[in-house]
Amino acid sequence: MSSVSEVHHEIVHYSGRVQGVGFRYTTVLLSKGYDVSGVVQNLADGRVRMEVEGEKDEVNAFLAAIEERMQGYVRHVDREGGRRAPQFSGFAVR
Repeated sequence: MSSVSEVHHEIVHYSGRVQGVGFRYTTVLLSKGYDVSGVVQNLADGRVRMEVEGEKDEVNAFLAAIEERMQGYVRHVDREGGRRAPQFSGFAVR
């Protein structure tokens, strides 16, 4: 595999009923179907924060899969993205 100097990176905040419903576990399971890396964690204010990186199409497909799977729980999604050097290997819960 050739080295990639930059990847698409997004910080995503999910709000709604997203803690205590298996959101982070579901995110990690879904990540296995996409070429993405990152971390997901609960925040003290009740939201879930995720950092995800990979090719832009993969990141978008992964985020769409999360929203589809968790649609009854997610009320609002804030996404902020750009390009940067890759910083993650695999997908983990923090």
